[in-house]
Amino acid sequence: MTFAATVLTLYPEMFPGPLGVSLAGRALREEKWALDAVQIRDFAIDKHRTVDDTPAGGGAGMVLRVDVLAAAVDHALAAHPGCPVVAMTPRGKPLTQERVRELAAGPGVIVLCGRFEGFDERIFAGRRVEEVSVGDIVLSGGECAALMLLDACIRLLPGVMGAPSSGQEESFENGLLEYPHYTRPVEWEGRTIPEVLRSGDHAKIAEWRKRRSEDDTRSRRPDLWERHVGARV
Repeated sequence: MTFAATVLTLYPEMFPGPLGVSLAGRALREEKWALDAVQIRDFAIDKHRTVDDTPAGGGAGMVLRVDVLAAAVDHALAAHPGCPVVAMTPRGKPLTQERVRELAAGPGVIVLCGRFEGFDERIFAGRRVEEVSVGDIVLSGGECAALMLLDACIRLLPGVMGAPSSGQEESFENGLLEYPHYTRPVEWEGRTIPEVLRSGDHAKIAEWRKRRSEDDTRSRRPDLWERHVGARV
């Protein structure tokens, strides 16, 4: 089964973009996943192909019209009825590796990209649309966030990464940050690879990696550490 990615956007020319190269690009050419970038403006109802209007109550900027958005979402769902609809917005729930794995395990995803001041709120009441945020930042539009989401999903698809374990021993997969990595040269500017990693003792290496993963998570991401400790209790 091919993972079907549908992107609803005002700038379909932004896709596949970076998803057309490296692992994702190769997987796209090998038809491990498929991409359909759909122009939201095609669902406008007037001759000017208007997709936005002024905010109710006043204020700066423009808001994407709910009737246009709903028509675009309905079009995508008609083609892919089993796919969840995800809207990229700073107001959404933070994206997690757990959610990425859930999406990657499914038939695909429909990604709704915002622009201007965002979406008419009624789209979330009138359609089953999941609001997702990729961080506490504001972008010019949802397209860059959509690329991030899709890249995270695509790399987990069967056969995309070379080694199956590559996707398991990474940051967030076990609730922790990944341990640090080293490679040759052994010494660089007076700094050497930790001796334990050169010992050949796999048990000691595994213990060192586990300890560093925990220590780095505790010091760099106390929020993750608290959740990790709480999950073990």
